[in-house]
Amino acid sequence: MSRSGPRSPDSAPATARSSFDPGTGLRLLMAVVGLAVLVLYATAAFVVYRGLLDLWARRPAPATTVLVVLGLALTFGYVSYRGGVAALRRELDTTELPRARAPDLYRRVEALAAEMDIDPPPLAVGRMGMPNALALGGPRDGLIVMDPSLLRLLSQPELDAILAHELAHLETRDALVKTLGSSVVRTVTGLAVVALLPLVILAVGVARALAYLRGGSPREITTATRRAYTVATAGVVVLLFVFTLALRAYSRRREFAADDRAVEVTGQPVALGRALLRIDRAAQPADGLLSDLAIHGDEKGTLTRLLATHPPMERRVERLADRSGREVTVSGQARARGGRGVRIEVR
Repeated sequence: MSRSGPRSPDSAPATARSSFDPGTGLRLLMAVVGLAVLVLYATAAFVVYRGLLDLWARRPAPATTVLVVLGLALTFGYVSYRGGVAALRRELDTTELPRARAPDLYRRVEALAAEMDIDPPPLAVGRMGMPNALALGGPRDGLIVMDPSLLRLLSQPELDAILAHELAHLETRDALVKTLGSSVVRTVTGLAVVALLPLVILAVGVARALAYLRGGSPREITTATRRAYTVATAGVVVLLFVFTLALRAYSRRREFAADDRAVEVTGQPVALGRALLRIDRAAQPADGLLSDLAIHGDEKGTLTRLLATHPPMERRVERLADRSGREVTVSGQARARGGRGVRIEVR
C-alpha cells in the first residue's frame, strides 16, 4: 500500500469548470461595464429616436411621401430588373438563334405573336441544365431563351404550346411586374426596420448589459445579443414573410394565366399538358440564378408549396385536362401525390 501525504493547493489538479465563473473582482468590473454598455446603447437609441422624430416632423405631405417612396422603389426595381436580366443571360450563356437556322420555328412564333398583338421576339438558346424555356422582357422588347434539349424533346404542337406560354408572360410583362413587386416589398421592409431601429438598439443594449451584470461568458453575451435582436425584429421578419407569400402566390397565378392564354391561342390544351409532363420528367431542379426556372412546385411540405414560384405540375395538367373537355391523365405518381389521376399519355 502506498501512502501519500497531504497535497498542497499548488499541486492539486485543477478541476474543469463547466461554465464561466469570474472572480469577485472581475464580476464587479463586468457589472461596471454592463452599466456603461446600457448607458451607451440607451443614448444611441435616444439619438436615433430623436433623429427619426425630426425627419418625421420635416416630412412632406403624406401623398407626396408615398409617391416619393413608391417612385424610388419602382426605379430601383427597374434597375434591378435590367441588371438581373443581364446577369441571367450571362449565367445562361445565351446565343441568339439565327432565323436562317430555324425559319419554320420563327414563322410559328410570329404567328403566335400576331395572335397576341405583340412584337415577335428573337429566339435564343442557353445552358439551363434541363429542358426549359423562359421569357425575358415585354411585348415590344422580348426575348425567348430555350435550352437546346427542349427542341429535341418536344413535338411541334408541344413546342408551340410552350412558346405560347412564354409569349403570354411577355404580353403581360410578368417578370418585370414580379421584380417591381419584390422591390416594393424590400423598400417597405427596410422602412419598417428603420422605424424600429431605436427599439432594436435599446433591446440589444439591455440584453448585453444584463449579460454583463450576470457575469456571463463572452459566448453567453453574444447569444443574448443575438436573441434580443431576433425578438426585436420578429415583427419585420413576419411582415417580410407575409409579403413573400403574397408575391409567390401571385407568381403561381400568373403561371395558370399563361397556361390559359396559351390554350386560348393554340387551342391545344392536351399538347401543353403533354409538354409540361415531358419537361417535368426530364428536368432536374437548378440552383442559383436558375432556381426560379423550374416549371413546378411538387416538393413535399405545405411551406415549400406556399413558397414555390410555380404551381404543382399535376394541378396545371389537371386544369388543362378540364379545358380539353375529355378525360386524360397526369400519371400514377401524380395520383399518389394527391392529384385526381387524370392521364395525358406521353410516349
